[in-house]
Amino acid sequence: MLRMLIAVLLMLLPVAAHAQAFDHAAWDGLLKRNVVAVRGGVASQVRYDGMARDRAALKTYLAGAGKVSRATFDGWSKPDQLAFLINVYNAATVELILTAYPKLTSIKDLGTLFQSPWAKPSVALFGNTVSLDDIEHGMIRRSGRYNDPRIHFAVNCASIGCPALGRSAFRGATLDAQLEAATRGFLGDHTRNRVAGNGVAVSSIFKWYRGDFEKGWRGATTLPAFFSLYANSLGLNAGAAAKAKAGQLNVTFLDYDWRLNKAG
Repeated sequence: MLRMLIAVLLMLLPVAAHAQAFDHAAWDGLLKRNVVAVRGGVASQVRYDGMARDRAALKTYLAGAGKVSRATFDGWSKPDQLAFLINVYNAATVELILTAYPKLTSIKDLGTLFQSPWAKPSVALFGNTVSLDDIEHGMIRRSGRYNDPRIHFAVNCASIGCPALGRSAFRGATLDAQLEAATRGFLGDHTRNRVAGNGVAVSSIFKWYRGDFEKGWRGATTLPAFFSLYANSLGLNAGAAAKAKAGQLNVTFLDYDWRLNKAG
């Protein structure tokens, strides 16, 4: 009888009985101090001089994230997990830039003939030293846990061609709204995604990760169908939106701007 009572009480406990999520306040403060919104908020620039002055705080944030165990991480809700991985990726990217700033014009300057900057093991996470590629491609994209193509508008590669680095840290409680705003903002930046003739000319992100946009998220199984979900942001008229939904919109890809996204 006692066991049955305990089982019933456990069933009545709120689903939100997840372990407390990681505190991203330090990263949030760094973003608010050192990220500048441009072009009406659809893009951003980073004050790397300010980040350099705040580097001790950045390192402390990353060190704290590096102490999170895999068991603790697994105890969080999926939105809290994903927010954590995105924030760590973005913070670690800024730290990578600071290892050579100001003597670089692009994150690509940090690579070698044999290893891209994203493949360098440089981030302490879950008891290992991992690369940015490990976080983005292994933990976020290929883990099977999240399956949300909007992450491509949240992880930031420190380049002008990238979607904006936001001025707020991602948080599990608001993650869906933040990802949606990031997606609409990027697609609404008509320097990087725009109507062109009888189709659209879009960022090369959509070429590199096309498969992620065709996995059926919100029913989209083609890249044009994904664009139909954001027809207003892209500026598609009713006819073009209908073609996109049917998977028939012509798509071309723009060159990517790898220059550093620095302010000033």
